[in-house]
Amino acid sequence: MKNNAALLLFAGIFGTGLFLTSCKKDADKMETTKTLYDSLGGSTMVNDPANPGTKIQQGRLGIRSVVDSTIFVIAADPEINGFFTTLLAEVTAGNTSGFEALSKNLTDFVCVGTGSTSYTYGGKSMTAAHDPAQNSRMNGKADNGDFDAFVADLVKGAKKNGLSDQLIGRVGALVESLRTQVVQK
Repeated sequence: MKNNAALLLFAGIFGTGLFLTSCKKDADKMETTKTLYDSLGGSTMVNDPANPGTKIQQGRLGIRSVVDSTIFVIAADPEINGFFTTLLAEVTAGNTSGFEALSKNLTDFVCVGTGSTSYTYGGKSMTAAHDPAQNSRMNGKADNGDFDAFVADLVKGAKKNGLSDQLIGRVGALVESLRTQVVQK
């Protein structure tokens, strides 16, 4: 009887070890398939501070916050704010419709680009959006220095929202992949 009890105890411990190892592998697998969108907050629903009484996915809220902060950083950056004279003139005159449209488009774009399946991007291609011949709101073509200034402003906007250096690096890699579409000069 003692041998059976010892054998059952051993089998239980061994089985538990296999189960935990299996769970760890599943957890590791889930971690490696986690999208950047998930890392930015994912699809957990939270209150939208900009629209009381409504819910928003936490990932979208975080992305929108970084986008909006970055737009404000760019507006104050004389190195690149000249590309957005139409938008700045509108906002100065009290018209925020262009800002709201830009915020929504960029938020949609980043949500999709980081792996969200809940949103779609229906705006212009990055090439068209940054070509004044195809986008009358764009004031000039960007060169590599302009793109670098944008990235620096994006980092400032992300840091204002508490993004970790690791997440900023992952977002930066995504943005860097667009350089050849944005830089047209």
